[in-house]
Amino acid sequence: MSSTLASALPVGARSGRQRRFSVIPGFGLTLGYTLLYLSLIVLIPLSAVFFKATELSWPEFWRAVSSPRVVASYQLSFGASLLAAGINAVFGLLLAWVLVRYSFPGKRIVDALIDLPFALPTAVAGIALTAIYARNGWLGQFIEGELGFRIAFAPPGVLIALIFIGVPFVVRTVQPVLEELDMELEEAAASLGARRWQTFRYVIAPVLLPALLTGFTLAFARAVGEYGSVIFIAGNIPMVSEITPLMIITRLEQFDYAGATAIAAVMLVISFVMLLVINGLQAWTAKRTGRTI
Repeated sequence: MSSTLASALPVGARSGRQRRFSVIPGFGLTLGYTLLYLSLIVLIPLSAVFFKATELSWPEFWRAVSSPRVVASYQLSFGASLLAAGINAVFGLLLAWVLVRYSFPGKRIVDALIDLPFALPTAVAGIALTAIYARNGWLGQFIEGELGFRIAFAPPGVLIALIFIGVPFVVRTVQPVLEELDMELEEAAASLGARRWQTFRYVIAPVLLPALLTGFTLAFARAVGEYGSVIFIAGNIPMVSEITPLMIITRLEQFDYAGATAIAAVMLVISFVMLLVINGLQAWTAKRTGRTI
């Protein structure tokens, strides 16, 4: 009876009824829960950072966020995070390519190890990296002792820690796109005389670029705020290997809450601007390639 009645309705009426039906509650209720959850978890805590920073006058705020020690921490945190995200973008793509396109003994083990930085406590990662790259460590005794290149307790140690915690973001973002990529496109390009580099540049790269930029953004965002895995291997030498999260913790230990939130506010603004630029580039790339993100 209902099917007969539905078939008797005009096409527009049937499609309208289908659009109104949904397992999830209505738009108003869903949007309300979404905004409430987002406000409690993200917006209100971030707003509190700016409100707490307003306790300082402008000269006090400027002194708190522009001292040479704090500026050096900005340079290390954001510079190392960008470099680590760039390195992860290159080698994360290679790892994803190998896991998708090749079969080899122990492939499942390698695939599981990619997620290890997600599950491993960051403090454990920092201690392990320090034990490996310190002067008396497994690798440090050769790199620093023989070659004279210092990794632990120096900026290179910070970079290695940020690479370690960021690589899964790139691999797990690019891997599904590679799995869905039709190899017939590559075969067609090869049959038309395209070389391997041309096939990668004109066929594969445009498809992978939005996902690669997403992985880069996630790796950068994680690296900027990383603390546990960096704090041990960095050595925390003033003006050399101090990261900005450490400066915030230092201010909190000195009960300088306003100064800590001032540094956090600057870090939040810089991070937001950089992520906005990267996401804009990602949207522009997806639009050029005709893909949605």
